[in-house]
Amino acid sequence: MTAINRTAVTSEPIHEVLAERWSPRSFDSGVEVPAEKITAALEAARWSASASNTQPWRFLVARRGTAEHATIVENLIGFNQSWAASAHVLIVNLAAVTSDDGTPQRWAQYDLGQAVANLTVQAHHDGLHVHQMGGIEVDGLRAAFDIDPALEPISVTALGVLGTPDALTSDVLREREVAPRSRRPLDELVLLSV
Repeated sequence: MTAINRTAVTSEPIHEVLAERWSPRSFDSGVEVPAEKITAALEAARWSASASNTQPWRFLVARRGTAEHATIVENLIGFNQSWAASAHVLIVNLAAVTSDDGTPQRWAQYDLGQAVANLTVQAHHDGLHVHQMGGIEVDGLRAAFDIDPALEPISVTALGVLGTPDALTSDVLREREVAPRSRRPLDELVLLSV
């Protein structure tokens, strides 16, 4: 199966890193991600915008071949388990939903999302690919890693080098890997513009 051009068709030009970013399910399991590229992605997350500079994001980072990586895979829901194991790095993204004094931080998930977006853009800039997964076993991750109650597991990021669609184990996954990208039209998303 031949990959198709994955560059987004946009209504106005956007930065090429953003237009070319997409979420593959096929990662080349034979290629390790250099430590400095992992650190650069995390550093980009660290410097994300943050409400009141609270920085309510935390990350559990595991490389393929470790028990921690296998534990994260075990706590993915459904077919995510069938492809995510090939990613060199799996990152559990956590939101600090309360501050040190116990005050709720209602913006924590929003800020975590911004941090993970920064991570994603940096990784893509560095020639890597990222796929976000919301289908996770929150309680399983919490128990496996003894996660502090003030931290909420929100998603898992698969990070690695792009593989070929043929490496995927099912026809459904291979078809999704090469299907044209689509988004809702901008006029459906912008509810008010004056």
